[in-house]
Amino acid sequence: MLINSFTNSFSTPLRERQKQRDDLIQKNYNHIYAHELAHKAAGGSFAGAISIETNSDGIPVAGHVPIKMPVLDKNNPQKTIDHANTVIKAAMAPSDPSSQDYKVAAEAADIKSQAEALKSKNGSKLNVIA
Repeated sequence: MLINSFTNSFSTPLRERQKQRDDLIQKNYNHIYAHELAHKAAGGSFAGAISIETNSDGIPVAGHVPIKMPVLDKNNPQKTIDHANTVIKAAMAPSDPSSQDYKVAAEAADIKSQAEALKSKNGSKLNVIA
């Protein structure tokens, strides 16, 4: 019995550390996955697959969902505006947007502004012709 108690006294802290590590992995994974899933759900067909990065200890530390940025369509600025709105919505979908999320939303907003200006310009040309 004394040997068994001696063995348990050393293995218990090791098991506790392993449980703490496992709990941290699960907590980080769940948080990161929920964040990225919000991007993916809001991004629809413009969003790619979720990837989660881990550090050298196997702890999840970051995630990513690639999103197709809009390109100004001079023939159909409304299509660009709609695409940009989806990207902005996707970037800001998580409850805790990151600085990168704000950058993506700002980039899409800039493209949207260009498309709105083009649409307005095209609309005024159509009004003059009519």
